[in-house]
Amino acid sequence: MMAFPPADATRAPACGAPPARRSRASVIALACATALPIAPAIAQAPAWPVKPIRIIVPFAAGGPTDYNARLVGQRLSEAWGQPVIVDNRPAAGGVPATEFVARAAPDGYTLLGANPGPLAVAPHLGQKLGYDPLKDLAPVVLVTTTTSAIVVHPGVPARSVQELIALARKRPGVLTFGSPGVGTVGHLTMELFNSMAALKMTHVPYKGVAPAQVDLLAGQIDVITMSIPNALAFRKQGKVRVLGVNGLTRSANLPEVPTVAEAGLAGFESQNFNGIMAPAGTPRELIVRINAEVNRRVLSPEGREALAALGYDVAGGSPEDFGAFLRREHEKWGRVARAANVRAEF
Repeated sequence: MMAFPPADATRAPACGAPPARRSRASVIALACATALPIAPAIAQAPAWPVKPIRIIVPFAAGGPTDYNARLVGQRLSEAWGQPVIVDNRPAAGGVPATEFVARAAPDGYTLLGANPGPLAVAPHLGQKLGYDPLKDLAPVVLVTTTTSAIVVHPGVPARSVQELIALARKRPGVLTFGSPGVGTVGHLTMELFNSMAALKMTHVPYKGVAPAQVDLLAGQIDVITMSIPNALAFRKQGKVRVLGVNGLTRSANLPEVPTVAEAGLAGFESQNFNGIMAPAGTPRELIVRINAEVNRRVLSPEGREALAALGYDVAGGSPEDFGAFLRREHEKWGRVARAANVRAEF
């Protein structure tokens, strides 16, 4: 006949309590051994970030990508109490720096200040890259876009996009347009203009935006694409004539200037963009966390107002939104580069 223990004896003693019987002691010891590791495992879940984060900017300090990266870095540092260091690595159109991030450890501590040059343009310029922008990098957040305008030197006898097209068709190859370099968005924007308007203007590449603008103001070249803030400032000084905005909508800073699409080239659009990317394989939870902080802190109502005052169009949205945007830009500039037979010179 099986004997049952007293009712109070069925209650298991706490781990470490002296067992009433040797046979029960082994059972209790086993239970304690299997239960004790649970709490430390939860407590030791890795925190992030626990050290400085780097945002690699593929261009020199002072440009739009650098400004956006520094703004993001400042806000993330405030949120997490860790330094966020902007590391400028200008060379070869941003390709080496972008490759560096693509090959970095996917741990959230190395990010990229994203720009269309090395991501949407360089893959189509006939050079062998050490990365695939659509496979080796993970979109985190699109921060801003910027629209440029087509401007001419006041000595060019054209006061509208239509007049510029007519003039260029009468003088094929005579009018010149400058750009920050072969394969830059400034270059491909004007190649897209040439293609859609069925005309030919001669490209004059420079090593950066500043020298191209200097030569335009001096009348050494005829046409250039220029950022809205710069175009507005130079127009007030009477140094340039703004003919058309390259976005799909008019600029709030130049409301009286029509878009190039409105002026007759339906569908014409060109924009720069600035965002944050990470190495492929970065944990999803880190990407979502960075995205949420940028949307909350950088793109707050106050942040949006400040960025708009500087001529930026605020973007934001999810990592998937940025990924879809990047694929569209990649496809668009690929078509333009192939049509114009543009090849890298770096």
